[in-house]
Amino acid sequence: MHSTTDHGPDGHSSARHESSAGHQPPGGAARHEDSARPDPQGGSAPDACLGYLELLARGAPAEAYEDPAAHTAAGRTVPAAGHGKQLALRIHAELEGRRRREAELTALFETVHDLAGLRDLDDVLQAIVQRARRLLGTEVAYMTLNDPERGDTYMRVTEGSVSARFQQLRLGMGEGLGGLVAQTARPYATQDYPRDARFQHTLPIDRGVGEEGLVAILGVPLLLGGREVIGVLYAADRRERVFEPEQIALLRSFAAHAAVAIDSTRLLTETTQALAGLRAVNETIRRASDIHDRLTELVLRGGGVDDVTRALAEVLGGRVEFRDGVRFDDVPAGGAASGAGPADGALSGPVPSQSVPSDGVPAAVERSRRDGHAVREGGSWVAAVSAGGELLGALLLHGHPDLAPVDQRTLERAAMVTSLLQLARRSAGEAEQRVRGELLDDLLDAAHRDPHLLRDRAARVGADLDVPHTVLAARLDPAPAAGAPSGPPGDAAHAPAAGAPQRDAGPAPDEAERQRLWSAAAHLAATRRGLAATRDGGLVLLLPLEATDRGTDRGTDRGAPDSGDPGPDSADAVSGTARRTAAELGRAVGCPVTVGASAPVPSPATRPGSVAAAYPEARRCLDVLSLLGRRGDGAAAEDLGFLGLLLADTRDVTGFVRRVLGPALDYDRRRGTDLVATLDAYFESGASPVRAKDVLHVHVNTVAQRLERVGRLLGDDWQAPHRALEIQLALRLHRLTGALGG
Repeated sequence: MHSTTDHGPDGHSSARHESSAGHQPPGGAARHEDSARPDPQGGSAPDACLGYLELLARGAPAEAYEDPAAHTAAGRTVPAAGHGKQLALRIHAELEGRRRREAELTALFETVHDLAGLRDLDDVLQAIVQRARRLLGTEVAYMTLNDPERGDTYMRVTEGSVSARFQQLRLGMGEGLGGLVAQTARPYATQDYPRDARFQHTLPIDRGVGEEGLVAILGVPLLLGGREVIGVLYAADRRERVFEPEQIALLRSFAAHAAVAIDSTRLLTETTQALAGLRAVNETIRRASDIHDRLTELVLRGGGVDDVTRALAEVLGGRVEFRDGVRFDDVPAGGAASGAGPADGALSGPVPSQSVPSDGVPAAVERSRRDGHAVREGGSWVAAVSAGGELLGALLLHGHPDLAPVDQRTLERAAMVTSLLQLARRSAGEAEQRVRGELLDDLLDAAHRDPHLLRDRAARVGADLDVPHTVLAARLDPAPAAGAPSGPPGDAAHAPAAGAPQRDAGPAPDEAERQRLWSAAAHLAATRRGLAATRDGGLVLLLPLEATDRGTDRGTDRGAPDSGDPGPDSADAVSGTARRTAAELGRAVGCPVTVGASAPVPSPATRPGSVAAAYPEARRCLDVLSLLGRRGDGAAAEDLGFLGLLLADTRDVTGFVRRVLGPALDYDRRRGTDLVATLDAYFESGASPVRAKDVLHVHVNTVAQRLERVGRLLGDDWQAPHRALEIQLALRLHRLTGALGG
């Protein structure tokens, strides 16, 4: 047999087969009926086509198409056309299924790609339920996540849900469809959950599902590594529906990718948080290193406590305070601590109320000193500043109720540096105090020192011995025992100076109080450009008189500071200096300090012996103040009335008369009146106006009017016993000085 190819009128070729035994008549037309055309394999063409269709329907391999007849079903009773239709429908269904699976896989790949681009866990979870709902075409999709601590699974995110109760469901392991999926790690589906007896129905779950109106539910596990269940992914409808195996497989595939996306996002979130924590720690370490470097630099360049507090405030934020000179007498038993010396500027003005705090800071400072760490007190942190068991003060950080451990150590390190600075300052101060004390000792003991040498030594400590000074004797003066008189009866005018605290009866001053007094006096001498030393169980100070107190700013020749002349107002300057010193030392120490002052010393450098001569007068004034009950007060001889005449080395009679009778004497001189004579006659007549009018030869009413004027000039207490005694003595001295031509 052989074949030839003919071209028809339309130009297309057609195959023609001829038998080797003979030929068709030339020019014969080919017959086109399928039933009459022979099959190349020995059958008819329709049978061959049906064979090919069966091969396609069965998905036969390519080599089977070489002999389609061998794969055609034998003894077929169905007509060829009907059988062909069945095969075509099977092939169509297969193609449709493949197209659907291709679309689903495409959607799955796109979803996985989209999930890979998300970084926020909430966004990933929301995207998963949205795509699950879209993939299966359901009304609702949702997800529960397992809670290992509580041993259940809880609703995490929903899509298409309308019930708040449903959105807050928690399912125990094995409860409901979701609990069973989470427990067994196997998918479950139901076309009618409310009536499905396979599941363990609970009232909360059934109420939530019923309120949402769900009927058909499919749940698949979210698996990690094929074993660990982290949650359940659901697709649900509000009507009965059968979930096909292909749909279950699709949702399982999607759940596998979703679990990986959830875990990756969670790991990314944890990593991000860990990095943020590392950055925070690194920043904290950097700040700690910065404050360490800054504090080291402060120590090396001799910075002060203020520099430490500023640096600490910049690094830690908030407000940093250093408390120095704080007394901790109110610390409970077992936690007593002694106060430190005065802080810088403690004697330059009123001490703040917080210097003797009534809050819990003292106890917190003691806890910090005992434990060696910063402690929290209310909304602040407290770090004790101590050295060798001695409390030097405390650093307080306000505005940071919660302080990181690294920042706590930074505060503690700053407290340590502050203690070093305080010790260094104390050492320098003690060295300067020794120099000042030695200089004052030389002025008191060696009256013949070279003035030039004295000036040079004074200049090294900032003192100027060419201006007027006063010598002050000071000592702690505790109150007498309870019930003991504190002074002469009615001596209200000699009460202690305002601001000088009094304390209840107690033991004699202890060593700590004496040390605080010495520290306060040395500080006062340094700030006032004076000198201080210890002597005779107390203190002695040499302080300059202020220029304004000496009358140099009044446009007169009352004093020339360059020449050392104290001027006529120097007595007031001495009295004021004594009172201020008593008040300031009393505040710093916390108990009365009595101060006696000498007459002005014009120029200690020019006349070194004048300091030694003035010291006994200051001591006598101090003793008299204590005897008069004026504890905590400060005064000079001129302030003690007629006693001043006995105490002062100068015996300034005229000055005494002026201080006692000056207003009346001035009034008589200006008005031409006889107030002083009337006052003298009144006392000479036994304080009787009637007898005084006979001596003066005036009416008794005139005497009364003149005495009333005297009261306005000398004060309402001019007839008090102590005042009356001074006035009578001044009147007699006035008569004597007049008779002697003084």
